Parts: sequence; structure tokens; C-alpha cells
Amino acid sequence: MQDLPLRLLAYSYAAFAVAYLIGSLSFAVIISRVMGLADPRSYGSGNPGATNVLRSGNKIAAVLTLLLDALKGWLPVFLMEQYGALVHFQDTTLAFVGLAAFVGHLFPVFFRFKGGKGVATAAGVLIGYEPMLGVAALLTWGLVAAIFRYSSLASIVTAVMAPFYLMLFFDRPYPALATVIMSLLLIWRHIPNIVKLVRGQESRLGEKADQRKLPDRRRRRRQHRLHDDVLANGRRGGRDAAKASSREAAASNSQSQQP
Repeated sequence: MQDLPLRLLAYSYAAFAVAYLIGSLSFAVIISRVMGLADPRSYGSGNPGATNVLRSGNKIAAVLTLLLDALKGWLPVFLMEQYGALVHFQDTTLAFVGLAAFVGHLFPVFFRFKGGKGVATAAGVLIGYEPMLGVAALLTWGLVAAIFRYSSLASIVTAVMAPFYLMLFFDRPYPALATVIMSLLLIWRHIPNIVKLVRGQESRLGEKADQRKLPDRRRRRRQHRLHDDVLANGRRGGRDAAKASSREAAASNSQSQQP
């Protein structure tokens, strides 16, 4: 029995590591690659998230990104809810497993620690903590987004409100603490958006990225074809000039041979 606390601590750290690795799967980048789209880190806000993928104009890719980012936040918490009792995990471990998945999204080990802002993943974690808490957060986000058409503003308001929802309606102090930490990190990741909102420069929902900054494959193919055409025309022009020079030389020789 004396080894139980040590084993429990080891299992807890293992659970945190697995949750972090799950959170490190940047589905915005993965789905964009699979569907032949530009890397979402190369256009728009540069954020690998569903809102920025939507700026590519591909709604299916954006929806898939949203769902899978939320899933990777919910899944570790759900597994802890279902099987954590087998190894004597308590609410503390469950709370910080969710936080680990969220941190994985922000700093993904598989993508050089350059991740998204964590809105969808945080929503998945909250649904894992308390389904009604997740519903309240999603309703808050949807209401603000519908009124103001700013995804960033909706995310910031939801981040502020989520800890209050948890503390007012659910008696779970450790998930509440984890939610406060997630909210602070989420607001920190939105500081550039806050600056743009104040300056009136923030993009609204549904606006596409500047096509001049969207390095899609079709534009690159057109550039390659144009380059190939220029080279082909240059070679053709060189051959025509050589033929003309040969004809002139032959005509000059024939004239010089005449009496």
C-alpha cells in the first residue's frame, strides 16, 4: 500500500503526457494537407484553427477542423471519467488532463510548438467536465458571434464567462481552477486580436483571406506554366534567329559566287 501514492503519481503524469500528445495533433494543418489546401499558418491570421481555415473558402475543411479540435479536448477527459477510478484517479487528475490537452493544442510538439488559440479544444474540455457547462459556453460564443460577427470577441467573452458558469452552477473546484487557467491562456493568445478589435482592423466571420496572400496550388501551377512558356518562347526565338542567320549567310555566299 505504501507504493500506491507513487504509482498514482506516475499514472497521473502518464495521463498528462498522453493528453498533451493528443492535444498536439493540429487538425487545421493535417486536414488542409489531406484536402490539398494551403497551410493555414501561411494566410489570414496565421492561426491553425477552424476560423482561419474557413477563410480559405472551404467550409467542409473548417467544420472538420472544428469538430476534431473539440474532440481532442473532450476525449482525454471522457476517458478519465470512464476509467480513472480503476487506478484511483480523482477530480484533480481529471481536471489537469483536460488542461494538458488544451496546452498541447497551444504548443504542439509535432508542429514546432506553434499551435492555435484553443477555442474549440477548450470547448471540448468543458463538455468533458460538465456537458451543460459546454452547452452554456457554446451558446455564449454563438450569441456574441451572431451579434457582432467577430470570432475573436466571442471567444474572449466565453473565456471570461466559463469559469463563472462552473463556479456558480457546479461544485467542482479543480475543474474550475483548470478552467481559469485555460481562460487566461486563451485571452493571452487573443491579445493581437484585441488590438485589432480596438483599431477596427479585425476580420469578421466568413471573410476570405486576401487572395494575394493565399499561396494555393492553382496559382503556383499558373506561375510554373507561365515560366515554362517564357522559356519555350525563348528557345523557339533562338532557333528562329539561328535559321534566319543561316539563310542570310547562304544568300550572301551565293551572291559572292556570281560573276
